[in-house]
Amino acid sequence: MKHEDVQGVFQRYLNTPLNRKRFLTISALSGATLMLGTQGCQDDDVPMPPPGAIDVGEGDPGILNFAYALEQLEAAFYIKACTSFFSGATGEEKQMLTDIRDHEIAHRDLFKAALGQGAIPGLEFDFSAVNFTRRDSVLGTAKALEDTGVAAYNGAGRYIATKDYLILAGKIVSVEARHAAAIRYLLNPGSADFAGDDVVQASTGLDTSRTPNEGGSNSIVATANSFLVTKISATRLP
Repeated sequence: MKHEDVQGVFQRYLNTPLNRKRFLTISALSGATLMLGTQGCQDDDVPMPPPGAIDVGEGDPGILNFAYALEQLEAAFYIKACTSFFSGATGEEKQMLTDIRDHEIAHRDLFKAALGQGAIPGLEFDFSAVNFTRRDSVLGTAKALEDTGVAAYNGAGRYIATKDYLILAGKIVSVEARHAAAIRYLLNPGSADFAGDDVVQASTGLDTSRTPNEGGSNSIVATANSFLVTKISATRLP
């Protein structure tokens, strides 16, 4: 199957409910394509990842794997948050968290299917810093994850070479931004925080953009790693 055909399948996947047959078909086809792309881009001079870390790779497969890691993190967080809601959670809050959980699971599974054999392993998470019985801890963490996710998609978009992947990223980041706005509404309803000046520049109306390693100890990679047992590395990404 030609590369373009794989992308077509990938796009159609976005518009249809997930089922096992489709999942396995896409995994086999797109995984083979991405593995070829990875092998074709190998470079002996690229930085080595830290010992023990899971390297996401480089180029488009690396960016997709980086996004896959973030989607794994978000899905795992909301699954845990919805398994037992924080004390006093309202019906509206439960519904929003459940809807966001389902979106993040779909995003996670989409990337896993698209990457196929080129996907990084399933990650193990450490949410010990989150008190899932407290509203401020759960919603505060959700806000941080959603804002980070939006900035990550915005920052990585410029490095995506394949048009269809860029379209995919645009579709996902728009959903992530809705999540961020919804969480911000729950935290401070009836205010301008849904698109606060801390994430949307008032002069341009543009959202925050950050590359994976931008910001050193406060980078998106570092933020993700704060919730991971086995760390990820994106040394071959910007």
